[in-house]
Amino acid sequence: MPAPTGRVVGGTLMLTRHLPLPATEVWAALTEPARLERWIGTWTGDPAEGQVMFTMTAEGEHAPAEQMTINVCEPPQRLVLVSRVGDDWWDLELELGAATDGGTLLTFKQPGIDPTAAESVGPGWEYYLDRLVASLTGGDVAAIDFDRDYYPAMSGHYRRLG
Repeated sequence: MPAPTGRVVGGTLMLTRHLPLPATEVWAALTEPARLERWIGTWTGDPAEGQVMFTMTAEGEHAPAEQMTINVCEPPQRLVLVSRVGDDWWDLELELGAATDGGTLLTFKQPGIDPTAAESVGPGWEYYLDRLVASLTGGDVAAIDFDRDYYPAMSGHYRRLG
């Protein structure tokens, strides 16, 4: 079972992943439709217009499409989004930098996290980031099991952070 890696710093949920690949490869997995679909979902629309509709494919066949507003897009280093599902708005930030031992360090941030929400949101982001790593390193994305290894298994870690 994977160990939780997230922390909450100043009201921001933060998770990191080290990937043994150049930032351009990781960026492609975060932004190119075919590569994004391998680990998290699909989008429709024109990102150049600053907005797309995004559907998380591992959430089941009835997952609602969510509006993603692209506030910052600085390839291959930084992507800042606002996700809107119904009345819920989530700020999301992804930063790519050089890892000290080579490869790329991905830092995922969700500012303004409600400490009680981190208990369920944190395990969800752990799950998706591990799927990203698997998709980039030849792992079996389908073998990553949310119910078995992430939620509620990691909830205690995130509860203690709040």
